[in-house]
Amino acid sequence: MFRVGFSVLVVLIAFLPTNAHSQTNAQLTAKVQATENAFAATMANRDFDAFATFLTDESVFFSGEQPLQGKEMIKSVWSTYYAGDAAPFSWRSETVVVLPSGTLAHSSGPVMNSDGQEVATFNSVWRLEAGGEWKVIFDKGCNNCQ
Repeated sequence: MFRVGFSVLVVLIAFLPTNAHSQTNAQLTAKVQATENAFAATMANRDFDAFATFLTDESVFFSGEQPLQGKEMIKSVWSTYYAGDAAPFSWRSETVVVLPSGTLAHSSGPVMNSDGQEVATFNSVWRLEAGGEWKVIFDKGCNNCQ
């Protein structure tokens, strides 16, 4: 009897709305944009520990000839960007698109050098994790893209 009751409970839980489904696409879009901009603020605030909280073991950053795969590899390379008092670059989200499923999103916007001049465009793919937090999965800058 316990197994039948437990099985029914598991099936019912599977059909309950998730955090993503209980929010509108506009709400999810705003949340991703705020998350991206909080991610960018870690650079301005020189807060490397906060930067790392946006990564997962599956995160991939395209940088140089080979992609940086995983949180530890990304941290080892990006720690140099957080050294020193002045941020070497900054970015801000201008465009966000969230899939209808509410679990993946794309964010893009300008990258500025330390003088505030736009030098590139970034593209990030964010995934909604089980705990309800958005984590960056793919990140790639582009010098001459629209």
